[in-house]
Amino acid sequence: MHTRLLAALLLTLSWQAFGAEGRPPHYQVTRPMQIQQQLEAAYLAKGVGYHPRTEHLEADGKPRYLNRLILEDSPYLLQHAHNPVDWYPWGEAAFAKAKRENKPIFLSIGYSTCHWCHVMERESFENESIARFLNKHFVAIKVDRESHPDIDETYMTAVMLMTGSGGWPMSSLLTPDGKPFFGGTYFPPQQFASVLQQIQAIWEERPEDARQQAERVAKAVEAANSQRGKAKALDSQAADKAVAQMLRSFDELQGGFSQAPKFPHEPWLFLLLDQLQRQPHPEALQALEVTLDAMARGGIYDQAGGGFHRYSTDNEWLVPHFEKMLYNQAQLARIYLLAWRLTGKEQYRRVVTQTLDYVLREMTAPSGGFYSATDADSAGEEGLFFTWIPAEIRDALEPRDAGLAIELYAISERGNFEGRNILHLPQSLEEYAETKSMNLEALHQRIDHINQVLRQIREQREHPLRDDKIVTAWNGMMITAFAQAADLLDSDSYRQAAERAAEFLWQHNRKGAGQLWRVHLDGKSSISANQEDYAYLGEGLSYLYDLTGDPKWLSRSRELADAMLARFQEKDGGFYMSEAGENHFNAMGRPRDGGSDNAIASGSSVALHLLQRLWLRSGHLDYKTAAESLIAYFATNIERQPNGYTYMLSAVDNLNQGERTHRGYAALGGIRLEAGLKPMSDNKQLLELAIQIPEGWHINAHQPLGESLIPTELRLANNQREWRMTPVTYPSPVQQKLAFQRDPLLVYEGNIQLQATLEHKRTPGNGGATLLDLELQLQACSDEVCLPPETIQLQPIMR
Repeated sequence: MHTRLLAALLLTLSWQAFGAEGRPPHYQVTRPMQIQQQLEAAYLAKGVGYHPRTEHLEADGKPRYLNRLILEDSPYLLQHAHNPVDWYPWGEAAFAKAKRENKPIFLSIGYSTCHWCHVMERESFENESIARFLNKHFVAIKVDRESHPDIDETYMTAVMLMTGSGGWPMSSLLTPDGKPFFGGTYFPPQQFASVLQQIQAIWEERPEDARQQAERVAKAVEAANSQRGKAKALDSQAADKAVAQMLRSFDELQGGFSQAPKFPHEPWLFLLLDQLQRQPHPEALQALEVTLDAMARGGIYDQAGGGFHRYSTDNEWLVPHFEKMLYNQAQLARIYLLAWRLTGKEQYRRVVTQTLDYVLREMTAPSGGFYSATDADSAGEEGLFFTWIPAEIRDALEPRDAGLAIELYAISERGNFEGRNILHLPQSLEEYAETKSMNLEALHQRIDHINQVLRQIREQREHPLRDDKIVTAWNGMMITAFAQAADLLDSDSYRQAAERAAEFLWQHNRKGAGQLWRVHLDGKSSISANQEDYAYLGEGLSYLYDLTGDPKWLSRSRELADAMLARFQEKDGGFYMSEAGENHFNAMGRPRDGGSDNAIASGSSVALHLLQRLWLRSGHLDYKTAAESLIAYFATNIERQPNGYTYMLSAVDNLNQGERTHRGYAALGGIRLEAGLKPMSDNKQLLELAIQIPEGWHINAHQPLGESLIPTELRLANNQREWRMTPVTYPSPVQQKLAFQRDPLLVYEGNIQLQATLEHKRTPGNGGATLLDLELQLQACSDEVCLPPETIQLQPIMR
């Protein structure tokens, strides 16, 4: 459906009709005394440190206007609490008013760090004449898309169906029962005023036209929401086809997978990494490295402070949209971490630590949770906080360092962004060091010092607004990133960050057994969690279990997975986004998760990762069954558009082919394995494989005595032709006689270690895939039962 809704809206109403020629006297909205007193009490409770975000202030600095959003705990809604628009939050009160007074609803959806949301606020929602008309003829509802992704998804679907495009701020006109009949995104003030005037005229003169259109849109949304492929087995080549599609859109010159604006496409990068861990693929490796190199050198990366801006407005990754989102930091930190593990490139490790250190420094609450985002604007200008002029660099640094910074970051008097300079690296530090005959390590030390000083200087500037709400799903992403980094980089501070955040969420955003809140702000948790909150936090806790071996993290992860399946799973395998009865969606059906991965992986994709991981770590067959059902549910859509389900496809391969990491699990999760390497020389490494066997269990020895028994055997995988491995040193076995076995056996029990020397046939360089594939064959038994033989695949890391 691609309807051009209500073509009579010619948008020709004169701006003068709304009083643009002169500012009308201000007015007050009439409310029941009890409500007004409640709003005023909430405002006073904010305290002397509260600064109303509005241009409408009295002589004493108090805000002229106050609406119901002052009662909310969303930073985005609080930004609008002093607009002259009489905003309502999403809820019964707004819909009851619309029905009682027979008024259409104006629904505005955005988020606190959205640049164009701020523009529309300044131009239209702070305009007293527009607000007067809006308040008289409509009921205005404001929604934070980050707090209510299910509401956003439903009305974004409607806007996309009506107009063919979408974005934020999202502007929709609804019937009093919540069905949309007109939609768009940002409207300039004259156009917005005209839309309101003509919608009001249509509602007064031809209300059935609007209602009939709303019914058509609602049915189309419900049909789109219900649309899914028939459950079937998934094509085994789906991941290969997705990679092929991605490579066809790869920008070989600048990296990335589109022209401007350029987004990182993190779910695509995750699939490239997954496939490169499984088999060589030169084209995929090139796409990965060119993209990561370009982003790390560009303005999309905060060179002085670490961390990534949301996207680049140009094709060279130079000029970003300066907002920083927590989910970008979480995803890109993981991507650069896994790319470092794959390639050994030091520059990738530096991006990881700089990004995570930025999150610890600027995005972490004292309680341990992680804040949501920072704005693009400060002091009324986009990007001012992050940009420089040469004089500021010279004032901040010693002359020698200032000269290096100006040359290295290509800083000029003309600038590259509105007369100022976005720090970027036209060439990598490695290339610069080689060109200047400099020692690379010494250059790293100097540039680290330069960045530290520049960061300290810019701390004195007015900061962009920070959205302090702690979102469960995004915190789950960040826990995963810190846990993986702690594991691969052997960092105690990153481990502590992951554990503190997880404990905070468990204590504050868990409202009961198997129940979560989505948001925490100012000491209060609120809004029932969505399916993605359970999936992302469950995934993060499973990585904490990998890192620490503490069974409480596995138990908590399982609690969330079990609750997710009970509360959100459809009978045929997919997931609803929200719980039954939440958010008044009966008009257009309970919103389902579509499964496709966009700026972040979908809740269904993460759920598949979680279920696969729990099956491997717990041995509970229900998780495998649910995972296979979910794959079948999306199989048709995946085969139709495989590059839309890339994070999901990496979970499919993990389930069917095994994970590719330095840690493994056997015996239904009971036996824990970890493989590490220690350097011996340029091309020799000592392999150490630790095996933890629980009490009451054993594995057969390398020479178990019985000819029919499966020996424990460590070997190189068949594809490892560039490596040689010396004979493995196995531990001394113990003799044991089982109740069901006549002859004694030689077995391994408890915690044991296997060792071997690995020799590369040529000295590896600082680039290209360097992962090593091992296979461990074993069979686990207790005194009562022997499990089937297993072959576990491992990729050891340097320790």
